[in-house]
Amino acid sequence: MYRRSLRDLQTDYLDYYLLHAVGGDKGIETFNERFIDCGVLDFLLREREAGRIRNLGWSFHGDQKVFDHLLAMHDSGEARWDFVQIQMNYVDWKHASDRNVNAEYLYGELEKRGIPAVIMEPLLGGRLSRLNDHLVERLKERRPTESTASWAFRYAGSWPGVLTVLSGMTYMEHLQDNIRTYSPLEPCTGEELALLEDTAQLMLKYPTVPCTECQYCMPCPYGLDIPAIFAHYNRCVNEGNVPKDRQDPGYREARRAFLIGYDRSVPKLRQASHCIGCNQCVSHCPQSIKIPQQLRRIDRFVEQLKQGTL
Repeated sequence: MYRRSLRDLQTDYLDYYLLHAVGGDKGIETFNERFIDCGVLDFLLREREAGRIRNLGWSFHGDQKVFDHLLAMHDSGEARWDFVQIQMNYVDWKHASDRNVNAEYLYGELEKRGIPAVIMEPLLGGRLSRLNDHLVERLKERRPTESTASWAFRYAGSWPGVLTVLSGMTYMEHLQDNIRTYSPLEPCTGEELALLEDTAQLMLKYPTVPCTECQYCMPCPYGLDIPAIFAHYNRCVNEGNVPKDRQDPGYREARRAFLIGYDRSVPKLRQASHCIGCNQCVSHCPQSIKIPQQLRRIDRFVEQLKQGTL
């Protein structure tokens, strides 16, 4: 795979090369199987020594013991790391969910050692660009002309130990907005950091699913469109179209918007009601979401809306 990469890229060296998804599956046991026992890490260290890899690092997902173990390898000289890729945004800084680790800890440990950080999920799978209208208004009061997404990108880029911030850009306006945000980057002030932390705490009051729509859970053997189900649910939560009960003033409108939108976003044969709980998707999720449980929760909610028993 390594040799083929060099051929496909038509180059004789790589600027940045990383071990992908370190910390997943069985933690240190999986790391040793993939990279130590088979000699892969020794091979890559030799390639860096030969100059064919300029910077060697890894991306982290999940088990903090693995994160600490690899930094201990760095400290002992067993393996010096040139960069580490971590998930960081203003929600995950202090409020990481499930098996994710607070970015405050991850970044802090890298900064102690002078290891540059590459930032993934600065928008938390797009969720930080699709905030509840009330939360958007709070940000617009401070910076009326700037996008909601730009706040998250400014946050990620404000930390001095950050090497680069990754961005999945679908449309030209996404690219243009990112360029405006970083040309030049204006770091967040102390007041703005406090505002974003307050925004994160308000977001946690809404029961969204921490799905980043990475598609790693797909394809589902029973045909469910798992990311689309979660995306519709999260979107309705952020837009206020998830009624708590029939006493809500906007219950009828919110109920109609949720159910019609669900059928439009996800074909009926691919909806949550068809999940049998096989759990095949669970091990593939980098966010460690208990996917069948979340699907059952959403399906129960949908049925309550349909029957009017919420």
